Amino acid sequence: MRALIADDDRLTTVILSAALERQGFEVTVVHDGTAAWDHIAGDAAPSLAVIDWMMPGLDGPELCRRVRQEPSRAHLYVILLTSRAGRGDLIAGLDAGADDYLTKPFDADELRARVRVGCRVLALQQRLAERVAELQEMISNNKQLRGLLPICSYCKRIRSDSDYWEQVESYISEHTEAQFSHGICPCCYDRLMAELDLPARSR
Repeated sequence: MRALIADDDRLTTVILSAALERQGFEVTVVHDGTAAWDHIAGDAAPSLAVIDWMMPGLDGPELCRRVRQEPSRAHLYVILLTSRAGRGDLIAGLDAGADDYLTKPFDADELRARVRVGCRVLALQQRLAERVAELQEMISNNKQLRGLLPICSYCKRIRSDSDYWEQVESYISEHTEAQFSHGICPCCYDRLMAELDLPARSR
C-alpha cells in the first residue's frame, strides 16, 4: 500500500517514513499542503496519509476537507498530526474529515497502533468494494424477462431480439432461470383423442 507523509518538519518526516516503511508501506514525503493535495489527486494516490496540522499552503484540516469532498479520494485514511492537544482541536480535526489524531511529540508504539487500525479499516473497505463488485456482476449476469414481447396470434411463437420467431419455452429459458417439463392439458388431450378417433378417458 502507498502512504503519504505531509509535514514541513524534516526530522518528523524521517521518523514517520521509517516507521511506515517498517509496516510495509511505499512512502512518499512532501513538505507542504499544496504538494500533498497534488499527490492525493494524482494517479498514484495513497491509501493512508499522515498530515501535519500546520503546513505552508494548505493546512491539515483544509486538506482533510478537500479529500472528503472528492468522492474518488474519500476512502483515504487520514491521520492528523499536530502539537495541539486540546479537546476543541481534536473535535475540529475530526470534523474536518480526519480519521484519527496523533499529537506531537508522538510515541512510536502509539503511531504503530494507530496505523494498524487504519490498515484494518482499509482492508475492510477493500473487501466491501470487492463484494459490491461481485454483487453488481451477479445482477448484470442475472437473466431477466421484462418489457413487451411480440407473440404470434396463431402459433404462439415469440419474436426474439434477433428477429427470429421461436417457441415460447425456448425464449423464456434463454431470458430467465425457468425450466420446462412438458405434459398435456385435458382440453388438448380430448382434442388429440378426437383427432385419433379414440374415446377420451374420463377424468
